[in-house]
Amino acid sequence: MTVYDELVARGLIAQVTDEDEIKELVNNGKAVFYIGFDPTADSLHVGHFMALCLMKRLQMAGNKPIALIGGGTAMIGDPSGRTDMRQMMTKETINHNVECFKKQMSRFIDFSDGKAMLVNNADWLLDLNYVELLREVGACFSVNNMLRAECYKQRMEKGLSFLEFNYMIMQSYDFYELYQKYGCNMQFGGNDQWSNMLGGTELIRRKLGPDADAYAMTITLLLNSEGKKMGKTQSGAVWLDPNKTSPFDFYQYWRNVADADVMKCIRMLTFLPLEEIDAMDSWEGSKLNEAKEILAFELTKLVHGEEEAQKAQEAARALFSNGGDSANMPTCEVSEEDLRDGAVDILALLVKSGLAGTRSEARRNVTQGGVTLDGEKVTDFKASYTLDDFSGEGKVLKRGKKKFIKIVTK
Repeated sequence: MTVYDELVARGLIAQVTDEDEIKELVNNGKAVFYIGFDPTADSLHVGHFMALCLMKRLQMAGNKPIALIGGGTAMIGDPSGRTDMRQMMTKETINHNVECFKKQMSRFIDFSDGKAMLVNNADWLLDLNYVELLREVGACFSVNNMLRAECYKQRMEKGLSFLEFNYMIMQSYDFYELYQKYGCNMQFGGNDQWSNMLGGTELIRRKLGPDADAYAMTITLLLNSEGKKMGKTQSGAVWLDPNKTSPFDFYQYWRNVADADVMKCIRMLTFLPLEEIDAMDSWEGSKLNEAKEILAFELTKLVHGEEEAQKAQEAARALFSNGGDSANMPTCEVSEEDLRDGAVDILALLVKSGLAGTRSEARRNVTQGGVTLDGEKVTDFKASYTLDDFSGEGKVLKRGKKKFIKIVTK
């Protein structure tokens, strides 16, 4: 099976500009491709996961990835998939986020010996002269065509700022710049980026002539069976930074995916052989739980390493299967500072541990019978405990079937 055929078999490809040419480049290790990541936070998240895995797959096949961090485009903000304008960030915040992205990407991409590149579009976008840009690039874009783009259409009702309207031009200019500087012949991105990517291929052809070969391919968005983007929880995004989403919580996110989504996620995100995955397609019932464990372990290993994946799996089994090592459970420390009149109540414990967002939410959890402490249901929302109650190995506080944490003392 060729590299391109495997991408198709895994369900990763959404749209391509010229399939035959893209096959030729990808299958023969001739693709110099880029994917852009705007540093809108100080960590990558599950929404970036598909792109990072694709970069890794193609690099393993001999192709050269360019990871473009949008230090310049982040000054504008991508309107794609948005119903409102993104919050403006300072240069200092953007630069901090750029450094965080660089560190995380190295877990997926080998940047040694010229095998890959990492560039920041701030290096060329921030020095552009506005009038020169209008003359050189603006004349290549039709406003009528831009307004038909999906990324703009969904914003027209609530209002699209002129700032955001420029985003397509900036992204297209990135491709033009990378094509000239580094011989970048392909751009990959999420399916919601199609219009912006076509803008880049068209700009290259109009500026450099019809023989300038530049191609685009979009990656299937990671959606669940309900058509919603995966990677979100009630408490927010699932981050790749262990300080924002612990390896255990990352593991649990994938362990708890819906039955209808598990095989799709294994196929699209893991590096398990397709033959092995095909054999799992017929799994049902308890075997699906085994498939979820495989998915969670493989993805946690990719992001956090095998040791952390093993710890997360052991911790989950300790709670849900009455086996494994409870020492690896996530913990929450309580101290004298948390006490009121020598004790801490159950609502404070739920909020401090992150199992509930507010005391009122915690109270609902208790009164609805969804809270246990060391296996015993807590029915009184006024229940309180001393530090001695959590001495030694601590006690496991659980909310619902799948949310838990061990309460320990300092």
